[in-house]
Amino acid sequence: MSTRQPVIFCDFDGTITNSDNIVAIMKHFAPAGYETILNEVFHQQRSIRDGVTAMFGLMPSSQKQDIIDFVMQHAGIRAGFAEFLAFVREQQIPYYVTSGGIDFFLKPLLEPFGIPDDHIFCNSADFSGEYIEILWPHPCDEHCSNDCGMCKTTVMREFPPEQYERILIGDSVTDFEGAKIADLVYSRSTLTEKCRELGVPHVPFETFHDIIADFRQRTGAIHS
Repeated sequence: MSTRQPVIFCDFDGTITNSDNIVAIMKHFAPAGYETILNEVFHQQRSIRDGVTAMFGLMPSSQKQDIIDFVMQHAGIRAGFAEFLAFVREQQIPYYVTSGGIDFFLKPLLEPFGIPDDHIFCNSADFSGEYIEILWPHPCDEHCSNDCGMCKTTVMREFPPEQYERILIGDSVTDFEGAKIADLVYSRSTLTEKCRELGVPHVPFETFHDIIADFRQRTGAIHS
């Protein structure tokens, strides 16, 4: 670790939670036509923003509470997350959730952990029409042309590398652009495979306990 201020950018779906909630929602509610769209997103034939907009656009707004209930019951928080938050607060390390998830199910899951609202970057939804409309308040800047929807690299670029040591925690291909510009990457699942494939340095993890242990080793952080 350098003398720069560490700052953490952490994915939500499949990282803080045990599974990808958008995929789980689609498979559970199975709106007609979602499979083709999901497959196109997975194979990068369709942008994340376009694909997620299209999939939720198949779902009636009246299903809002059913979706929230489903996620609250099935998402599951990855082991060690609460301890990890306590650790970064103790070490006075700024922590941001950077997620392609949607606020109406993401924020209820995170509510018990006391993360400030302005430290959560995600998408939102409008239920005023017949079908769900996804809103995108954090689009790509001029340096990104991936049509991310919630652009993680745009958020990261608000923290200049001369001043901050940027640490990314993630699990999927949606985290890979951020991994390329991060100083330290904690990866699991598809992100680990992608980092190995393209030679991006990374530290694999399964639980947040693994990250705490590695971070202590790197920084010499004192046990509380």
